[in-house]
Amino acid sequence: MAIQHAVLALLARGPSYGYELKGAFEAAVGPQWGPLNIGHLYQILDRLSRDGLVVAERRSQPVKPDRVVYEITADGRAELDRWLTAPSPRSGGFRDDFFLKVTAAARSGEASVVRSVLTNQRGHLLRELRNLDGLRRRADDPVVRLLLSAAGRHVEADLAFVDDAEAALLADGGVTLAGLAEAPPSDRSAGRAARADPIGAAARPDDGTGPTRAAG
Repeated sequence: MAIQHAVLALLARGPSYGYELKGAFEAAVGPQWGPLNIGHLYQILDRLSRDGLVVAERRSQPVKPDRVVYEITADGRAELDRWLTAPSPRSGGFRDDFFLKVTAAARSGEASVVRSVLTNQRGHLLRELRNLDGLRRRADDPVVRLLLSAAGRHVEADLAFVDDAEAALLADGGVTLAGLAEAPPSDRSAGRAARADPIGAAARPDDGTGPTRAAG
């Protein structure tokens, strides 16, 4: 997650300190992100400072302890501009815990297991979608409403995948699941290769170039 760049964007509006940045970040991105851990934020600020992207200045206060105020540097503005103009790849690629869960359920060969996994996930996603919709309706900030809408579209895509998995794995009365469970994936791959090449490498004459040639 490029939180450090979001912090640079906030500092581009003017100097600020830790808890003020935390509040500004949470207000800017909306409730779907969740609270920003203040310890993690200070780690980010320390890293930005070490990299020369911000400068820190300790300012005394009459009653409270000294406050550290951060200000973006010219290098920080250049890095922010670079980030804003670059495309954003998925931070985790397409790896997903639910994908692995569907894989495990399908390899079990049990329709009841697959159905339970898909039903549980569908219920969770529908609850999540209702929650996001309620948050979006109550949000005053147009950017926050936009981000909540985007989060909802991600959930809708996950729901579509649940429907796809149900159609692919359960619509044929268990035939597909039985095929998945009958042998390990490596054995199935070998079987497909054998069907594609019925003569087989073992039946071919050794021309002296293959790995079966005796040494010496």
